[in-house]
Amino acid sequence: MLKAAAGGGGKGIRFVRDPKELLPALRTARSEARSAFGDSRVYIEKAVSPARHIEVQFIADQYGHVVHLGERECSIQRRHQKLIEEAPSPALDAGLREQITSSAVNLVRTINYVNAGTAEFLLGPERNFYFLEVNARIQVEHPVTEWCTGLDLVQEQFRVAAGLPLSFTQQQVVFRGAAIECRISAEDPENRFLPATGTVQALQEPSGPGVRVDSSLCKGLQVPLFYDPLLSKLIVWGNDRPQAIARMRRALAEYEVLGVRTTLPFARWLMENPRFIKGDMSTDFVAEEWDTRSVGGTLEVAGDREPVPAQVAALVGSLLMNENEEAEKLRRRPAADNDGTASRWRDVGRREATRGM
Repeated sequence: MLKAAAGGGGKGIRFVRDPKELLPALRTARSEARSAFGDSRVYIEKAVSPARHIEVQFIADQYGHVVHLGERECSIQRRHQKLIEEAPSPALDAGLREQITSSAVNLVRTINYVNAGTAEFLLGPERNFYFLEVNARIQVEHPVTEWCTGLDLVQEQFRVAAGLPLSFTQQQVVFRGAAIECRISAEDPENRFLPATGTVQALQEPSGPGVRVDSSLCKGLQVPLFYDPLLSKLIVWGNDRPQAIARMRRALAEYEVLGVRTTLPFARWLMENPRFIKGDMSTDFVAEEWDTRSVGGTLEVAGDREPVPAQVAALVGSLLMNENEEAEKLRRRPAADNDGTASRWRDVGRREATRGM
């Protein structure tokens, strides 16, 4: 596997399965790395396939205290980027969990790291695990760990930054139940998860026991192509994994976003998938299950579990296409201030860009 040295977010990665593929893959990886990170350096590592993506949450203070907060399973991915995270991982037994979490703690101690962070690993088919990287920050999926430990990671991170010791020890960390997070992104899962644009015309977010929504969504929100497509995170907790899945099904059924295509249909499908329910996952899951499923000329409409005839599907697709075209026209117009005049911020940006040409 070729990977960008300055990489992250799944960018600058290429598999090489045959020696003849090496040079073309190297050129592609370097080009993508230069474009994404301003650094064309790449390195080579062993490709693990099939693999599960397992990460360990930890936090360390300046007094030498290092505590792990368990692991998360992040194997459901597209383009090497996470779609679903859960804790604990259904793949680990007590012995393997102890090995991985101890490895993460030893690593953090060795480099004298201070802050919250995540040590990421790949778990191979022979149950050997391999170090990937350390994410030196709080991560998108940290609420999963918060649900299962009852700890506020952001608050604890502020304590560490202020020079205070951790407010708990490893022995005081109690793991309970299971949590799942679905990333709700402005992407079209029916079209290779390509980014989607539009304006949020209607919104209904789920609620209830064991349900948490971290969201930037609101009615009237314009979703452009300029930023990360993540719109919200839906996190649920249950006494065990089956209850967490059941709660996620209910929450996803309540969740409605109209005006922008999102990954909600994929998440609903996943919670009914037998392999996922069984805990049989790998980083190839989406390619093996979602990309190869038979749709039989039907379209799943958000919030509707019944198949829609192909003619209606075509009509809905045409309407959504027109809607996206209108959104694109709006996006290309000069930004406006509250009084309706062209934005001076955008105008200044154009002048500055022109000067540099």
